[in-house]
Amino acid sequence: MSMAAANSVFRALADPTRRALFERLTRDGELTVHALTARAGVSQPAVSKHLTVLKRARLVNQRRAGREIHYSAQPKSLAPLVDWMAFYGVFWREKFSKLEDVLERMEP
Repeated sequence: MSMAAANSVFRALADPTRRALFERLTRDGELTVHALTARAGVSQPAVSKHLTVLKRARLVNQRRAGREIHYSAQPKSLAPLVDWMAFYGVFWREKFSKLEDVLERMEP
């Protein structure tokens, strides 16, 4: 797992507006900036800035069609996040298992 890639994904998804944009693209498929702005609750320039961060993290792709830019989610780019969670899932399961063993030995 590349820590740089994981950090980029975490940083991009740390913002609730960016998470909402990514979730909407994942759910609704390819959308234009105009369509994303209509329900984002922020201005078009703000949506564009958020999309730039998502692009840098490789969470979205863009495609130009005439004067419009269409964005699509790239869920496979969540792999560093999934890997990180899997690693720490195993880590904590092992720790809790050891704690459980200690607590069982302590019982009268």
